[in-house]
Amino acid sequence: MTTTDSEAAPGPPSGLDLPEGRITPEALDDLRRITGLQMRPERYIREATIDTVTNFCNGIGDLNPLHRDEEYAKWTRYGGLLAPGCFLYARTWPGRTRFGLPGVHGFHAGNDFRFEREIRLGDRIDSVERMLGFEEKESRFSGKLVIIHVETTFTNQRGELIASVRGWNTRHERAAARERGKETRDDSVTGGGRAYDYGAEELYEIEQAQYSEDERIRGGETRYWEDVKVGDELDAIARGPLTTSDVTAWLVGTGRGRAHGAALKEARRHPGHYFRNPEAGQGLEYTGMGHQLREVAAQVGVPGAYDFGPQRISWAGTLIENWMGDDGFLKRLRGELRGFNLMGDTTWLRGTVTRTYLDNDEPLVDIEIRGENQRGRLTLPGLATVRLPSKRVPAEL
Repeated sequence: MTTTDSEAAPGPPSGLDLPEGRITPEALDDLRRITGLQMRPERYIREATIDTVTNFCNGIGDLNPLHRDEEYAKWTRYGGLLAPGCFLYARTWPGRTRFGLPGVHGFHAGNDFRFEREIRLGDRIDSVERMLGFEEKESRFSGKLVIIHVETTFTNQRGELIASVRGWNTRHERAAARERGKETRDDSVTGGGRAYDYGAEELYEIEQAQYSEDERIRGGETRYWEDVKVGDELDAIARGPLTTSDVTAWLVGTGRGRAHGAALKEARRHPGHYFRNPEAGQGLEYTGMGHQLREVAAQVGVPGAYDFGPQRISWAGTLIENWMGDDGFLKRLRGELRGFNLMGDTTWLRGTVTRTYLDNDEPLVDIEIRGENQRGRLTLPGLATVRLPSKRVPAEL
């Protein structure tokens, strides 16, 4: 069998110069035409099993036995393992930049989860996605900027709502981001893309916090609503120094990745999302390789490879679930992604109780979340609402 040159070539450009899309009036008109439409969902991991949940927990460093230890979990009120709330990322990344504005680079900018029920082993998860609209703004990072808003709903095999999620992403012209990035980058914050030089004591503190994290998980010791006070601080968790292995573990945990023929077919369908890498024998690379390759990140104005936004928000989910214990329920989790979390950076996740209240007899706690890097920069402001058991209000089973 023979093929023509056009059949053999999948379309992505050669070299490390990524496709250079533009934010034009015509491109925005195309974006308006899909506003309000139901979008085709991604299909990655669709079932919560012992293996998929364990892989996800490994990918975010979650040590909670309610999500990992079958023997432990069967003696809880659930009678078995639960997936973390952010396991929904294994199905799809709400608000991810996968449609509209071809060749215009996107960054995941945030999510706001409203959870309705737990995810149990055996649950098959489906999702429906709808684009809500977009905003045009000016950005210090790249000049012209578009923010796209998406709504995603997740259901189980019985059609029961697991969560509804708002997601948003920012879209930047790559050439403008490269040029402006040189002018606006604050090297005192990013280190100019150079790996941070940790002292021995600083590195020990980070690793000790990670190694002993499971000792501070609330677990089966019930945290009652009446015992929580405004101003209470959550036990901090540390994630870092960020490595390529950490990013790869996240991708494995969420079922991401295509190779060989699977990647080639996808590249033919969406050539603007791929390029040919001369350092890999002209093999195909996804434009998201900026998360792993510094030279690709440089094409979008970022001084180094960096983490995935949903990865960072999942760390915040771990912070809250560690604190609330097995009998708590995470009702809301919101995270905004600020700045870049580069290779070598460490994120410290902290939380402070800001409010305790009853809402229709539900005992609720609001928590402010702060993710800060080793330089003290806030890279993840967020919030959470947790339902806790009450000594006076009957628990919902």
